[in-house]
Amino acid sequence: MSGEAREWVWEHSSSRGTTRCVMLSIADRVADDQCISWASLSDLAKRTNASVSTVREALDRMVAADELEVLHDLVGPKRSTVYRMPLATEAQRELHDDAEGAGDPEAPLTLRISALERYGIRLREVPESAAKVRKPAVPETGRSRRKPIQRRAGFRHSGVPESGTQNCSEPDLNRRYSSSGAAVVSAAEWQVDPATHAWTLQQGHLDRLGEEGLRAADAKWRAHRSCFGPRPAESWATDWRAWIAREHTLARPHGHTGPGTGPAPTVGMTRADMHTAALLAACGEPIGAE
Repeated sequence: MSGEAREWVWEHSSSRGTTRCVMLSIADRVADDQCISWASLSDLAKRTNASVSTVREALDRMVAADELEVLHDLVGPKRSTVYRMPLATEAQRELHDDAEGAGDPEAPLTLRISALERYGIRLREVPESAAKVRKPAVPETGRSRRKPIQRRAGFRHSGVPESGTQNCSEPDLNRRYSSSGAAVVSAAEWQVDPATHAWTLQQGHLDRLGEEGLRAADAKWRAHRSCFGPRPAESWATDWRAWIAREHTLARPHGHTGPGTGPAPTVGMTRADMHTAALLAACGEPIGAE
């Protein structure tokens, strides 16, 4: 019967262009003289080489022209939409009645669902009512099976207002101490601790540089670290030790035969002179007596 349905589209349909291609694709799947067919939007778009939106507009146009009818109570193969061509159906019934010589053309058409089942067309399954499908509600006196999600309030100290400091060891104005409790000081404030002093003796740096050389290296280190921000005392101690380990021995003034002959004379030298001597020693310049 698909041939007769296609013939009706060619001869009597008012469709044009892509709309006619859509009608021909639907007529190509007509099962019997009831002119019922099935197709999905994606399938029609692929067969007509058109977009899905264009196919949808063509279907709406044909439904408005009474040339196509959507049977919502039926579903086709792969849950596709089922269509009926009512004008083509009436034309087929008129031809059948003329051949048989009987029949009332005004009688309503009754669909034969059993004849369509072999083509994969069946009645759409109606889901049960929402009251039956819905799970029984939990009684008011009962508890939900889901465990309540615990809110993460974060770490808060008791007695501290929300707008205040969250760490008691971290004042708002004076940030001298870090949140971990370690002292944070500047390079000028840091003092050589007993462990660091014992390290200079153990590693031989005190014998190598001497008391004055060690003090000059310390002053030079503090001058270079004056622009650094505050750090924990342990960090300054590590940096100070690395500086002392790299520090060169101060050059001896003229008259000394070489290293190991005794400490350089410092009589009459101020602290500024000693700093200057340390800087000259770092640059490799000989240090002479004024």
